Amino acid sequence: MNSVAWWPTLIVLAIATFTDLRSRRIPNWLVLPFMVAGICVSGWLHGWAGIIQSLSGLALGALLLGILFWLGGMGMGDLKLCAAIGAWIGPMQLLFALVITSMAGGIMALCWAAAGGFLGELFQGSSDLIFGFAKRGLRPNPELSLNNPRARKMPYAPAIAIGTIFSFFSH
Repeated sequence: MNSVAWWPTLIVLAIATFTDLRSRRIPNWLVLPFMVAGICVSGWLHGWAGIIQSLSGLALGALLLGILFWLGGMGMGDLKLCAAIGAWIGPMQLLFALVITSMAGGIMALCWAAAGGFLGELFQGSSDLIFGFAKRGLRPNPELSLNNPRARKMPYAPAIAIGTIFSFFSH
C-alpha cells in the first residue's frame, strides 16, 4: 500500500520470528501497537482512503487466519500478526503475501516433519483436517488443536515473514 510500510514491517517480523521460534508466542506488546500504527500511518499518508484500505487489510488478515484459528491449527498471535501486517500493506498485497506464506509454511512443515520423523502423522492430520468434515461437521478436530498438549506445534511467524517480505519484492 505505501512505501514506508517495509521498514517497520521488517522490524516487527524479525522480532515476531525470534519470539515465536524461542517461545512459540508472538507478544501483544509487539503486534497491537504495530496494528494501530499501520492504520494511523495509512490515514496520515492517504486520508480516509488510506484508513479504509488499512482496515480492509486488517479485516482480511483477521478473517482468513481466523478460520484457521477457529479450526485449531493457528495461534492467535499468528492471526494478530497477519491482521497487523494487513493494516500496513492493504488487502491486495496481503492476499499475495498469504499465498506465499502458505507455500513457505507448507514447505517448512514438510521439512520439519521429515527431520522429526513424523511425516506420516503430518499427512494423516492434514487429511483429517481437509476431509474430516464429513464425520465431524464444522467442529474442529480436538486432536489437531493447538490446545492439545500432545499436538506438535510449529512456529508460523517465519513463514509469515517469508510471505510478507516476498510480497514487498514483487510489489
